[in-house]
Amino acid sequence: MRARDLDRANASSLLDAAYAEGQLGADEYRDRTAQADAAKTVGDLERLTADLQVPSAVRDLVPGAPAPTRNLLRRSGSAGGYPGHTRARDADRDTTRQVLDSARSDGQLTEEEHETLTELAESATTLGDLADLVDDLQRPTDAPAPPRPPHSNRRRWYLSSVMAASVCAMVATFVLTSGIMTSDPAPAAPVAAPDLGSVRPVVVATPNLFTGEGISHFMRKYREKFGDLQADELYLHGDYASVKRAVPGQPNRLVSYDYRGGFEQSGDITSRKAGTPAVDLAQLNVAALSDVLASAPATLKVPNGSVTLINVEVDESGSYSSYGIAKGAAFVRIFASNQFRESGNFLLTPTGQVLRAWPFGE
Repeated sequence: MRARDLDRANASSLLDAAYAEGQLGADEYRDRTAQADAAKTVGDLERLTADLQVPSAVRDLVPGAPAPTRNLLRRSGSAGGYPGHTRARDADRDTTRQVLDSARSDGQLTEEEHETLTELAESATTLGDLADLVDDLQRPTDAPAPPRPPHSNRRRWYLSSVMAASVCAMVATFVLTSGIMTSDPAPAAPVAAPDLGSVRPVVVATPNLFTGEGISHFMRKYREKFGDLQADELYLHGDYASVKRAVPGQPNRLVSYDYRGGFEQSGDITSRKAGTPAVDLAQLNVAALSDVLASAPATLKVPNGSVTLINVEVDESGSYSSYGIAKGAAFVRIFASNQFRESGNFLLTPTGQVLRAWPFGE
């Protein structure tokens, strides 16, 4: 089936988010983005994203998820996990290192084995590669839960529709039989129709989250909802956002929310390693980030481009240490692209200092 511009745009957004999570290297990210731009069919686009985990930031753009056949860090696997060939994120590599560290501390591994396996974990590209490294190890009880594809609500909607139809049928049957058994039913009292012309609709607008006003608006709503500005991961889109954070009062539990004018929990609550560093969104210099956002497409040499994604999280693995981000410190990524899937991105500090730029074509 032929691909639409919208299909190519969705695939590009998925690649952007996967790159931000560490599932793709820079060269492979650029190559796949170029292929997405030239894709002619839906199948061409599916082949470019089939081995990727579905980032929560773009969950709405993905109509389905790969069939689960394997669980991260466990050979036998369980229902609901990603296949072993699925690309690993930085977070998955960090989870594997935590299991290896625990195994070293409790005597399962020697120092030499631990060092070798840790090096292999840092270079692993798939969930299967990571699983092979820890297949024979006992996992600590507080190890983070394996990644799972987003589940569809289609079955739930179907069951709800069937139940609703059944209830309606029961009510209709009751009304009909009651009418037959009652020889002289009392006439219903007339109900006055409401005067809708006198009711004025109230529209609450949400500012564009790629602007300083939009970011400030989101942070105010976030503080009102949770009482703080702590988050593990934050993805901002033009009209919505997705965030992961510790459950209030339960630092060993992780919960995800989608924001579209209000916060709604997305997915199940999962395990979270106690002591996991979080981003303090109060660190964000909104004015400085706003300036970068305003000039991002031009600076990144994306003709007629626009900002498509802002990612804020902590560099737990030290992947950006060579660019000036200390291990365990927060960073910001800003992505821009155009209708032809030409794209570029920035690496910044939360204060808005640009540390590295990857312009289109360079």
